[in-house]
Amino acid sequence: VQLVESGGGLVQPGGSLRLSCAVSGNMFIILEMGWFRQAPGKQRDLVARINSGGSADYADSVKGRFTISKDNAHNTVYLQMNSLKPEDTAVYYCRVLTGGILNWGQGTQVTVSS
Repeated sequence: VQLVESGGGLVQPGGSLRLSCAVSGNMFIILEMGWFRQAPGKQRDLVARINSGGSADYADSVKGRFTISKDNAHNTVYLQMNSLKPEDTAVYYCRVLTGGILNWGQGTQVTVSS
């Protein structure tokens, strides 16, 4: 299973970015897709996840600003990030649960700075 993330970059506070994660390879049904982030010196934390039924949950720090969605036909998960803050700066990782195995992407850097 391969996960390819894209969409990271440098954005000013208050700006927006959209992350994408395309999943490919031999796999079973995808049970859950999610986004995590890790800032320097900190642990990797959940940002948002969405299950096969479309139910999503979010970290309190991003509720109302970030939206997770998925395209089942293309095995792709998205993270729309609005009203970005400097504290959102981190490496963002995609994670997919399929066949009882958690698969991780390589990460994409998001930097929020003026």
